[in-house]
Amino acid sequence: MIGIENNNVATGPALLNLGFRPFFSGAAIYSLVAMLIWMALTAFEWQWPYTGPSPVVWHAHEMIYGYGMAVVAGFLLTAVKNWTGVQTLHRTPLLLLFLLWLAGRVLVLLGETVPLAVTGFVDCLFSALLTIAISLPIVKVKQWKQFGILSKLVLLFASNLLFYAGAMNLVDGGVRAGLYSGLYLLIALIFVMGRRVMPFFIEKGVGYEVQLKNRKWLDVSSLLVFLVFWLADILKPDSLPVALAAIALLVLHGIRLAGWHTAGIWRKPLLWVLFVGYGSIVIGFALKAAVYLFGVSPYLALHAFAMGGVGMITLGMMSRVTLGHTGRDVFTPPAILNWIFATFCGAVLFRVLAPLLGPGHYALWIGISQVFWIGAFCLFLAVCLPMLVQPRVDGRYG
Repeated sequence: MIGIENNNVATGPALLNLGFRPFFSGAAIYSLVAMLIWMALTAFEWQWPYTGPSPVVWHAHEMIYGYGMAVVAGFLLTAVKNWTGVQTLHRTPLLLLFLLWLAGRVLVLLGETVPLAVTGFVDCLFSALLTIAISLPIVKVKQWKQFGILSKLVLLFASNLLFYAGAMNLVDGGVRAGLYSGLYLLIALIFVMGRRVMPFFIEKGVGYEVQLKNRKWLDVSSLLVFLVFWLADILKPDSLPVALAAIALLVLHGIRLAGWHTAGIWRKPLLWVLFVGYGSIVIGFALKAAVYLFGVSPYLALHAFAMGGVGMITLGMMSRVTLGHTGRDVFTPPAILNWIFATFCGAVLFRVLAPLLGPGHYALWIGISQVFWIGAFCLFLAVCLPMLVQPRVDGRYG
């Protein structure tokens, strides 16, 4: 019988032991599939064979609600077990939730060969059940300090619902509002988790005594200004209020990031990748202000947020969680991680900086960026997929 022995040694398939295993595997593999499709559409002018969402809309939705939500699911199903001491989904329930996520990806890709209402129901059902799965252990131990994370999961569900309502012409502007809200909520989750873990990771990981501080006034003010920024960009995109809020966020998060800096992070790939990813979000705020002030393309800020911020940080966190929760030493990670993260940095630079400096070669920069993205995730899978599918090296369950 598949299960856990009394001595806490795993006896079943490791892939279903804890949420990070199937969802990080699925996220990484799907990121390759989605990027290869996107590259075929943009670089090789492959004709989109479906009559559903446009290629641009599909790409945006799947990076946020496909890849992004898979990483969120894997991270939180793992972290909540640590926070609460309560076992989160594993074995058959975990498999069913993962298959529901996967079904959403396939149905979205099939377009109108499946009614959009069916696709939306399946995709949003995954978000709803994930929220419930995360909520139950938290409520059981009355860990109310996690309410902020739960509220963001609920809002991600609502944002995806809004996207589908817009796609079905039920809500004017629902597609854009749903996509941007989803992206900004992922960034909000990064801010919450970054504030919790980045100073801790840095203090424990640099190898020398250092004490980093969080500032309460900065926590509160940055949260309030980000809420204004999000709502302003939904209601009146790239307007003066958006630019002013972006400048304020540039300053606030720049101060936070400067306070977390110490020279030792640049010798540790699992530290510098998070620092650079957070810095990309800060640069995204500068580019967002530049859209209104200088007429810069809004897609540069968008990809600084999505690729440089969400992409870089999720890649770093998946690597760290995979190492730590398979019984490996996060303080001495495989040296190839430097190359994986540097390759992904190349993807960000060619997608954000190169078009800014050489707009005449926009299509070329996008193509090169896609190659770097694919290369980074191929390397990640080569290193981490065996860890994700095999039991912990210490024999424990997880």
